[in-house]
Amino acid sequence: MALVFRYSAFAVLATLANLGTQRLVLSVDDGAAGFALAVFLGTMVGLVLKYLLDKQWIFNDRSTGIAAHGRKFPLYVTMGIMTTAIFWGMETAFWLAFHSDAMRELGAVLGLTAGYIVKYWLDRRFVFVKGAVAGSA
Repeated sequence: MALVFRYSAFAVLATLANLGTQRLVLSVDDGAAGFALAVFLGTMVGLVLKYLLDKQWIFNDRSTGIAAHGRKFPLYVTMGIMTTAIFWGMETAFWLAFHSDAMRELGAVLGLTAGYIVKYWLDRRFVFVKGAVAGSA
């Protein structure tokens, strides 16, 4: 149960970082280019934060150094591509359907929630594999 709470809390933190970054970008440019940049940068901020938290606190991965991160982070990103498509698709669908920032953010939250559930299982299976040889510095 503690794992579910931590994973959910980290998903919330990453979501808030994502949406905060989006709001910051959209405050400068709320046009189509600003929207695309906001979604991209928000995703990147949330992704890096979630990787660092998941690695240590969810999957208890104590590997360190550039070699270990160099192997795991690309896999983590790869697993995130599919789940990011879920998030972006839902956020964009809500934006197109309602043209409202509140509804866009609701779509983002729903998409991120679904994406994080799928991502946990992918990361557990392919990225933070128990017993895998991991480099350390």
